[in-house]
Amino acid sequence: MLFRSAFKLREIDDRDRLLRRGGRVVDLGAAPGGWSQVAAERCGAEARIVAIDLLPVAPISGVVILQADFLADESASRLQAALGGKADLVLSDLAPNISGIALVDQARMLELLEQAAFFARSVLAPGGAFLAKVFHGSSFDDIRRTLREGFGSVAVRKPQASRGESTETYLLARDPKPLGPGEERS
Repeated sequence: MLFRSAFKLREIDDRDRLLRRGGRVVDLGAAPGGWSQVAAERCGAEARIVAIDLLPVAPISGVVILQADFLADESASRLQAALGGKADLVLSDLAPNISGIALVDQARMLELLEQAAFFARSVLAPGGAFLAKVFHGSSFDDIRRTLREGFGSVAVRKPQASRGESTETYLLARDPKPLGPGEERS
């Protein structure tokens, strides 16, 4: 069974060719597993795909599933062992628990995206890519600016598979800049 998010990733991948045979992919916020399914299907059996989520994810053929907080120190060593090297692509379908208060939800989304972008820069190989779901709102420009500071290029993607009324948008950041001295996870 494919989830709506799987169709969105397929559409973005058809355009941007992110998922490559034998690639190394990390799927942050993987539950229920739609993006990991697409990555496994498109990258093939020789790929290394690691799904990370606080919630359980049902087994997916060809995917290592870590039920963990991607920010926890022990998660980094487990991830590196499962990947066997630097990642080509980090997918982020992360979303904070929604409070219903727009300003609070936007601030939480910005903080979560900043953490995911830092994580992506720390695990991506040169030339790698980071695809993140965001919500278009008052902090959208701040989110895009944050990604531009850490990556060579940033593009906006709004797949047709997204509902028209949805504020959901995707940012595709490529070419991670190396982490500088003093840069730390917030």
